[in-house]
Amino acid sequence: MVPHGFPPGPEVRPAGAAGRAAARVAGDPLVTDARYVVAVPKPLHLPFDPIERAAQIWASRFGDSRAMAAVTSIMRVQQILLAELDGLLRPYDLTFARYEALVLLSFSREGALPMRLIGQRLMVHPTSVTNTIDRLEQQGHVVRKPNPRDGRGTLAEITPSGREVMMAATRDLMSAEFGMGGYDDAQLEEISAVLRRLRVAAGDFAES
Repeated sequence: MVPHGFPPGPEVRPAGAAGRAAARVAGDPLVTDARYVVAVPKPLHLPFDPIERAAQIWASRFGDSRAMAAVTSIMRVQQILLAELDGLLRPYDLTFARYEALVLLSFSREGALPMRLIGQRLMVHPTSVTNTIDRLEQQGHVVRKPNPRDGRGTLAEITPSGREVMMAATRDLMSAEFGMGGYDDAQLEEISAVLRRLRVAAGDFAES
């Protein structure tokens, strides 16, 4: 959404088969089992803020630029955070998507959840869940087993190695404050509250 003449941020490709096909064509290093398929960004070190500059031009041509600037900033921050978090998780051979799945399974009472429920809780497409669990199973961090409550269903269960790697990765992420170390506690709560309003409006959940 950046006006012509300004450098775009790293490209965000659609998740799923289309995104993977585009990645193969372009030869980009992409996170293929994350919530979004995102090209890993590098520091740009630009002499100006391209989003602020774009907002100024937008305002002169189209009108109010505040919504455009806000959503473009969110998109860019998502790229930055995913790259940083995936970098912290790389020594454990995890992406943030796989880490989220391990945490979710570890939170469950029996360490196992139906695939359908994993998708709902992580708010991702079933195909992404399958891909994530496939990778974790290959690594020995998760096993699949029949769901005793549903003869046709499958449970994903975290293994001892999955719990071990999840705990080690969690220590690193918490030490790095999940990439949000530039904000104090009140600011973090404010960010969550502001974004919560958008999530409620989008139908993520019903406001209590």
